[in-house]
Amino acid sequence: MMSQTWSRARIWALIGYAVAAAAMFAAPLYLSDFRLNLLAKFLAFAIVALGLDLIWGYTGILSLGHGVFFGLGGYAMAMHLKLQASGGRVPDFMDWSGLTSLPAFWKPFESLGFAFLAGLLIPGLLALILGYVTFRNRIRGVYFTILTQALVIITTTLLVGQQAYTGGTNGITGYSKIAGQSISSPDTKQMLYWVTAIFLVVAFVICRFLVKSRFGKVLRAIRDGENRVRFIGYNPALYQMTAFAISGVLAGLAGMLFVLHVGIISPSMLGIVPSIEMVLWVAIGGRGTLIGAVLGAVLMNGAKSEISAQYPDAWTFIMGGLFIVVVVFLPGGVTGLFQRLKFRKRSVSEHEQEAVRHPAV
Repeated sequence: MMSQTWSRARIWALIGYAVAAAAMFAAPLYLSDFRLNLLAKFLAFAIVALGLDLIWGYTGILSLGHGVFFGLGGYAMAMHLKLQASGGRVPDFMDWSGLTSLPAFWKPFESLGFAFLAGLLIPGLLALILGYVTFRNRIRGVYFTILTQALVIITTTLLVGQQAYTGGTNGITGYSKIAGQSISSPDTKQMLYWVTAIFLVVAFVICRFLVKSRFGKVLRAIRDGENRVRFIGYNPALYQMTAFAISGVLAGLAGMLFVLHVGIISPSMLGIVPSIEMVLWVAIGGRGTLIGAVLGAVLMNGAKSEISAQYPDAWTFIMGGLFIVVVVFLPGGVTGLFQRLKFRKRSVSEHEQEAVRHPAV
């Protein structure tokens, strides 16, 4: 009976994933160019949420610095796009700052392939180094969270202070082409949307494989009792470092895709507030459930967009109220609500079957 129930649940889950994927890939058929670009941005955010859920929901490590990894990926892609738009000349913000030649570390970003790899490896290596320093020294809990916030402050201060090389507060913008195609063309935007959707599916499949594997079981064991995992012979720091590095890579990927759709990256987009918002997406969707992270990112950003358009003077209060309601009354997030309803339905069904087998005299 249990195997039959599990098979039905699995089949319905696969059907749900298939329907969601079909709706996502068919979005260009029923959404305007503006709405499609918004959805593409939300899908990029969903990739960040997947990585954050891997480290927080499954490993129990709260990071308030994922905006840094997101921003580094964004800057890597923005540097390439800016060089393409400059047509071999020094970017405009460098010229305004008095630079007459392109800095040496900018030159490799003329290659799209190098920019893409850098957008993945730089955030991943930074996360790995930070994880090595902290997890090996058993720095965790609120101390690790404060450390990630300090990383955000250091990074944003550095980006703002080095205006000649990073664009300063204004960031890097003014892109025109990617791979020889106009980045503002509807056809290009549609293609970039599909690229983002494919990367989201790939990221989801990889994360799901990881959490269902032995690696994922160890992550959950670390979350529930790190010392016990250590006592039975595992090295928790190694697993934590790996999960954190993967999470950083996913954030960097999302940052690159975000830049392609939005057309700008600046220090304000990788500050403390965006990092906290990323955590809220996972919390509201339901941490410890990959689909919850995706739903949280898409639904909350969609709600933010619609509410801010309808109520420009009060949308921040409305969003704040929604956050409070979900956190207080739905601690398991949106997916937690569905799980509770499914558990209640199963309990009622089992109770009815028991009553049939043992009728009251």
